[in-house]
Amino acid sequence: MSPRHVVVVGASLAGHATARALRDAGYDGALTVVGDEQHRPYDRPPLSKGFLDGSLSPEDLALEDADDTDLAATWLVGRRAVGLDVGLGAAGVEPTHCVTLDDGTVLVADAVVLATGARARRLPAHLGGDLAGVHVLRTLDDALALRTELVAGSRLVLVGAGFVGAEIAATAHKLGVEVSLVEASTTPLAGPLGEEVGAAVAGLHTAHGVPLYCGVPVARLTGTTQVDGVLLDDGTHLPADVVVAGIGSVPATDWLAGSGVPLTDAGAVATDATGATAVPGVWAVGDCSAWWDVERAAHHRTEHWNDALTRPRAVAASVLGQAPAAVAAAPYFWSDQYGVRLQFAGRRTGGEVLTVESGSLEGGDALVVWWHGATAVAVLGMGQPKLFNRWKRSLGVASVAA
Repeated sequence: MSPRHVVVVGASLAGHATARALRDAGYDGALTVVGDEQHRPYDRPPLSKGFLDGSLSPEDLALEDADDTDLAATWLVGRRAVGLDVGLGAAGVEPTHCVTLDDGTVLVADAVVLATGARARRLPAHLGGDLAGVHVLRTLDDALALRTELVAGSRLVLVGAGFVGAEIAATAHKLGVEVSLVEASTTPLAGPLGEEVGAAVAGLHTAHGVPLYCGVPVARLTGTTQVDGVLLDDGTHLPADVVVAGIGSVPATDWLAGSGVPLTDAGAVATDATGATAVPGVWAVGDCSAWWDVERAAHHRTEHWNDALTRPRAVAASVLGQAPAAVAAAPYFWSDQYGVRLQFAGRRTGGEVLTVESGSLEGGDALVVWWHGATAVAVLGMGQPKLFNRWKRSLGVASVAA
């Protein structure tokens, strides 16, 4: 039976793409989209780049366009879901579920799609994470607050040298901010890219005069009410007017406590390869979800823009009982740092053989391929967009404009 009312909880990229995918698949029933931010759907990747440096406005980030006039959806923005009551339904009757919002509103739905995304991890208060001048960057409001403090001559310390931290560092450096990067591991990005390639990407910072402190955890932030520095475990003190924590994210799923929706140990919603959970009538997509990965033989949470855009097609097909829709064969993500576009596609486990097909890692313009036997399983481009795209297509990764 086709649902009469679908509620999508989450109004960011995955939620908006789910609403679009449902209508594109022919769904003509009631559709409600709930978002806990005050903003209509917007694109997050520019928050650490063009929006942070002031070259883009909030309007430039809008995901909605003229094609969305036919979504005929009810948008409830600035409303947070606080509970999900899962109805079991009688024999032969589709179950109905109730989504409770923070203002007491109860939405009754035949199908619920969870697309609540994730929250940025914050430095704990006992380490000084509650001091003024300490930020995270996940939302538009986060970016608005941060960019008012990134003025030329100010001192910024980034705790965490992952992709988001690296992008903020590059943007702040361009603005004339004095930037330092702190990374607890010995090599930034060693997890996704491996030690050798991670070190080459990290070299972009040092090549632009941005100091990188690796393998030394943060002991605490200093200051009374306003942060004035970062103290490392080895006793190094880095003066700071602004601190940004780029230490990952956690799925926004705490509101599902008691609902019966299964979560992984890391708190993501566990689903099959179409986004369906073990609870009839409930699906999940985007950063809050961990889809079943056949190659890993495990649930896996993929926090990539490309997945949040493309996987809703599979969810829509599953919700409507249609033939399964194709999902990108392998992860794809990109990052812009110091004028260099970094692009990665595929899967690597650490046992592959690495080759440099073009350019050099030292020069920061490499095309790197990881091989499992005679099969290319992953590719990284550093300022090699055309060559990268050719290799990406050979991996069977869906090509989506960045």
